[in-house]
Amino acid sequence: MALILCIETGTDVCSVGIAENGELIALRESDEGRDHARKVGVFVDEILRENKLSPEDLDAVAVGKGPGSYTGLRIGVSFAKGLCYGLQKPLIAIGSLDALTEVAREDNEAGILSVDDWEHAVLCPMVDARRMEVYTQLFDAAGKPLTEVKAEVVGPESFSEWRGGVPFVIFGNGAAKCAEVLPDATLVRVAPSARGVARLAQAAYDRQEFVDVAYFEPFYLKNFVVTQSRKKLF
Repeated sequence: MALILCIETGTDVCSVGIAENGELIALRESDEGRDHARKVGVFVDEILRENKLSPEDLDAVAVGKGPGSYTGLRIGVSFAKGLCYGLQKPLIAIGSLDALTEVAREDNEAGILSVDDWEHAVLCPMVDARRMEVYTQLFDAAGKPLTEVKAEVVGPESFSEWRGGVPFVIFGNGAAKCAEVLPDATLVRVAPSARGVARLAQAAYDRQEFVDVAYFEPFYLKNFVVTQSRKKLF
């Protein structure tokens, strides 16, 4: 049994939830732009107060570790690490593509998604990496990884060995732009959310799979590149 604060900030969505024994009991999120640095702390304070909880009541903090937006991941992980350090609570890191896939699986269980032959589907979460590139990893319908995480420039031949014969389901904030070049894929609306972290975080907590609060870094997948502004300031 555990009470776990769940944080996912790797995309435009800033999402915070509280899970008890793997079941979400509170959720607060916004997709109104990348204002995560201001919102994440406010959301945590609000859901704790609304559920008459204090930070000390938490057993652990779980955070989406990426891949995703460099800035978004850094904000979420930094906040989670600071909270864990101050409270002396363990930190759990959950792959953001795993969590996104978990949202899709939960939506299917709830009847929100309608995909024929879901049991045999290949699930392809996609996090936007600009232009036609996405961060992605393939899963089966039970959430078991079929491939490693990678950055994929999506074209007509992408994932060809996995497409055909079974539903190839794409979702996430990078999926819509890929639908035209993957006409045989099934596009469904699934957004990143802290609720996808909940069950995975409980499983990790049960296995005592914690990361070092001092040394843990987000999984950026690609190096952050700083470009020089073309604007003349002086």
